[in-house]
Amino acid sequence: MEIRAFRDLTAELLAVLEECKITERDDKIGRVTQLIDQRDGLLSQIKPPFTVEEQQLGRATVLLNKQVDHLLKLQKQEIQRDIQEINKKKRSSNKHTNPYESPSVDGMFYDKRN
Repeated sequence: MEIRAFRDLTAELLAVLEECKITERDDKIGRVTQLIDQRDGLLSQIKPPFTVEEQQLGRATVLLNKQVDHLLKLQKQEIQRDIQEINKKKRSSNKHTNPYESPSVDGMFYDKRN
């Protein structure tokens, strides 16, 4: 039954996303990508008409999927914050290694004499 397999993959995806180990983030992202690809393959196979049991599984899966979406958004925000922090450190490091590369606006004045 494709809906049951889809629900199981969604539950597994949720479990992977709930893991809090940042040291293994690359592995986690790889596993999440793999599970999403598997779910996409199953999703195309799910076709009506649905039995009562399949409808219940579908509702439960929708609830799980909302949690997955929320955790994916949080993961994306965390990655974006890390990228911004790395870029900020790069800019700061570049200013220290070559301070004359970009002109500074410090010490500028305008002569207002007419």
